Amino acid sequence: MSTLPIHAVLPDLLAALRRRASAVLIAPPGAGKTTAVAPALLGEDWCTGGTVIILSPRRVAARAAAERMAELLGEPVGETIGYLTRLDSKRSAKTRVLVMTEAIFVSSLLNDPELAGVSAVLFDEAHERNLDSDLGLALAIESQSVLREDLRLVVMSATLDGARFARLLGDAPVIESEGKAWPLATRWLGARPEMRLDEAMASAILTAWREEQGDILAFLPGVGEIERTRERLVQRLADVPILPLHGQCEPAAQRAAIRRDPEGRRRIVLATAIAETSLTLDGVSVVVDAGLSRRAEFDKAAGVTRLVTHRASQAAAAQRAGRAARQGPGVAYRLWEEAAHAGRPAFEPPEILTSDLAPLLLTLAQWGATNVPEMAWLDPPPAAALAAAQTGLQALGALDDAGAITPHGRSMASLPMAPGLAHMLLYAAQHDAAEDAAKLALLLQERGLGGRGEDLAQRLDRWNGDRSPRAEASRQLARRWAVRARELVPDCCDDQPPLAILLAEAFPDNLAKRRDAAGEDWLTAGGRGLRIDPTTSLARAEWLAVGDAQGEAKGARITGAIALSETEVQRWLLHRIERRSVLRWVSDERRVEALVESRLGAIGLARGSDPSPDPAAIRAFLIERIRKDGLDVVPFGQSSQALRKRARFAGIEVLSDQALLADLDEWLGPMLSRRLDALEHSKLHDALRARLDYSALQTLDKLVPAQFTSPAGTSHAIDYDDPGGPSVEVRVQALFGIDRHPTFGQPPLPLLLKLTDPGGKPLQTTRDLPGFWRGSWKDVQRDMKGRYPKHRWPDAPWTEDPSLKTKNAFEASRRS
Repeated sequence: MSTLPIHAVLPDLLAALRRRASAVLIAPPGAGKTTAVAPALLGEDWCTGGTVIILSPRRVAARAAAERMAELLGEPVGETIGYLTRLDSKRSAKTRVLVMTEAIFVSSLLNDPELAGVSAVLFDEAHERNLDSDLGLALAIESQSVLREDLRLVVMSATLDGARFARLLGDAPVIESEGKAWPLATRWLGARPEMRLDEAMASAILTAWREEQGDILAFLPGVGEIERTRERLVQRLADVPILPLHGQCEPAAQRAAIRRDPEGRRRIVLATAIAETSLTLDGVSVVVDAGLSRRAEFDKAAGVTRLVTHRASQAAAAQRAGRAARQGPGVAYRLWEEAAHAGRPAFEPPEILTSDLAPLLLTLAQWGATNVPEMAWLDPPPAAALAAAQTGLQALGALDDAGAITPHGRSMASLPMAPGLAHMLLYAAQHDAAEDAAKLALLLQERGLGGRGEDLAQRLDRWNGDRSPRAEASRQLARRWAVRARELVPDCCDDQPPLAILLAEAFPDNLAKRRDAAGEDWLTAGGRGLRIDPTTSLARAEWLAVGDAQGEAKGARITGAIALSETEVQRWLLHRIERRSVLRWVSDERRVEALVESRLGAIGLARGSDPSPDPAAIRAFLIERIRKDGLDVVPFGQSSQALRKRARFAGIEVLSDQALLADLDEWLGPMLSRRLDALEHSKLHDALRARLDYSALQTLDKLVPAQFTSPAGTSHAIDYDDPGGPSVEVRVQALFGIDRHPTFGQPPLPLLLKLTDPGGKPLQTTRDLPGFWRGSWKDVQRDMKGRYPKHRWPDAPWTEDPSLKTKNAFEASRRS
């Protein structure tokens, strides 16, 4: 066996693990940590007879690591070295080193918190910060502290922040390997925004093929980009092995991409981020990097996980470039400018900050965690995401109102899938449809099964007819899931629901109804708008059960769904249809319209008039409406408006807008009915006046009188809202006989007099009536004698008797 750089620090690591139960190992790519550390632990006294578990973030890397270690030992995989993934496993009673994916480790830990028979757990490539990795580490630390003080935990990576992990592990020792640094050259090709990504990548790969030696590893964000780039390259390099490497590849194809060509030919490997870490691709000395990363992000507003393409981080770019210099000098071609590199994020964000936390929370509820934020997290899960996850799990019946796991939740947690899919499988098992549901769950988790297309039913049919090893292994896994689900469900009926109904049980908020004739726009029960290609057969359906949608919250595209009919919705989803009373405000009529409507979440099904609405609900609705729109919608009469103006002038707050809005229930509520216009003016006035205590009433009556009584005996409302001050409009003849200006209040304040002629037209505005009599009255007198000759226009009006009568009528009344 050749000496690897990691061998130089293995004695330090072994010594640390003899003294302590935890350690952090930092080793650069190619140092050999993945394949050398676990076998070295088997001879330690504390490890005698025990198993060493290595956790890998991906199935491809897990299988490749196990096969490489077995090869180094000269054994077939499955003896001393084994692996365990969801679709594939090789292990035996002899297995001492078991490589498994992080999700399977979490499941194993839940089934056996003590990890009986396990001596050590190695968290490889921990810097990737997958959700299952963070969760598995938190649970393992708790198990170690409570149940297994002898359990060794080792966190390993090339780029992780060793000090942070060391603190998390109780100030564990940090061992660093310098590794063997081969020269690495970087070629900055610059961005090509005018070109499609597959075109730009094919061009860059062809350039590298001409100018460099050795195999080429090219990084693209997804399977679609890989296939399109491969099609372009095949046209130019017909005799060159051009191999894809991603999670949907068959194991044989993945092995071919990892190993050298058996005929010694140069190869081109087109890979997703699956090749970023863990794997050493034999013979690769050139990397071409598109600089993009596609990761799953949870859209909290929409409640779905979607794939989002971002610029790859600086750390990811370094990992990718390092693939070229693992076995010798290498070169990395980058499709962006060197000057722009510093603007890229330093690291990829941890999944715990961007993912749906429902699976994590359900696992922790099964574990019995009582204080999730206080567990051993490198980055604690966000409180808002935890709250959303709890709400969703409670809707599925997995958690009770207190957040504790229910029997149904325990059954869900025992199934190796997302909570919604687990709920669907248990529901299906109750209706003798467990195998259909298990296949549907696997179809949604394993990309590529059944080919492509929005119609999941068609993809399921294609998968059922697929005889490839991957398809058969997937069907076997689905059967095992179905058996397990039937074991968890005590009772079963033979009334099988359609596939779409099963999917609707998994994602109830994603049940969607067509909104337009073309079938392009859809509305989900959760209130989200979705779109679909109007040329697909699904566009002709009335309803869709949506299993997957990708894109931004507005205008996201349906990528996986099953059609269902109105009849199926009414029959199978009746328990989700809500019949409720709805109140609607008709603003131009100032009234409440009472309706009864049937809804499935945000989707309206039917609506009609409600003949007997709840009066209390109407009152509450109107009060809320008035608070929103203001008191202007209340039809106050003149007396009420005058009362409020007087109170405002007097500084009596109890009739202010703020006070009235705050106490609407008390003073207005008892009078409310469906129409605001039906409110009686007199009752509104009485209700307002009833809010005034004795002192306030006295203040109003004495200091802020409602009316001014003229010398002629006429009454006139005082306008306390006049910008010029409290005013009164009065005919000038009504003021004959007085030579003092009218006042109000205490101390006395002059009223603003708005004097009019016999026809009600303005004559003069004054706060000095005596001055008016002796001044501009002469002009008024001269003008008015011509206009109204039948009325009195004396030279000294302050000496005359007040009266609104004409001259003849006035003289007649005096004679009588």
